Amino acid sequence: MLPLLTSAYLAPIQWYAKLFHSNGCWIEQHDHFQKQTYRNRCIIATANGTQALTIPIERPSGEQASRMAMKDIRISDHGNWRHIHWQAIVSAYNDSPFFEYYADDFLPFFQQRYAFLFDFNLELTHTICTLLDIKPNILRTPSFVPTASQLASGATLPPDFANEQGDINTPLPDFREVIVPKNAPSDPLFSPRPYYQVFAQRHGFIPNLSIIDLLFNMGNEAPLFL
Repeated sequence: MLPLLTSAYLAPIQWYAKLFHSNGCWIEQHDHFQKQTYRNRCIIATANGTQALTIPIERPSGEQASRMAMKDIRISDHGNWRHIHWQAIVSAYNDSPFFEYYADDFLPFFQQRYAFLFDFNLELTHTICTLLDIKPNILRTPSFVPTASQLASGATLPPDFANEQGDINTPLPDFREVIVPKNAPSDPLFSPRPYYQVFAQRHGFIPNLSIIDLLFNMGNEAPLFL
């Protein structure tokens, strides 16, 4: 069964490990947007430690973003965030072994305007998969997939989703509430593997950063650490 993941901005290594080892995933597009999650946030390593980069979103008048489906969340142009994020990435990884090799693949995402956060994240994901030389089967959920607690309370899986998954008696590999930046529950299926990091002598190895940390530091060996 394919794992179920949230949409994520330059997702952490744990997210890509799920994708890599299952050769695909479902990405939930009908869940409600949640602040302070990987949906619009990534974490990179800098000379001063970790830094969170957050994409601002539009807040329609009279409607809270937390009540909107992820697929309907629009990106805001507030604060010149594209320039700020790219400059932070350049500052953090300009001295990494493979930054110059991959930089031109990422720069357009910080020059072009995307209307919707989900579409932006998905396009980034496809690009990163190409750079990792993997071809996973990435599917969008046809409707909201109930959480484990909701299923236990009697909710049912969407028919199209259940048909694609196959054996509905097998526990759903749902990582939507597992891969989170704060207070993450334990994940026995993921064990971070240390790799070279630019600022390791200063901060020690920092696990589960954005996938770009692994890619810029390890290049074509990155999949070996997923």
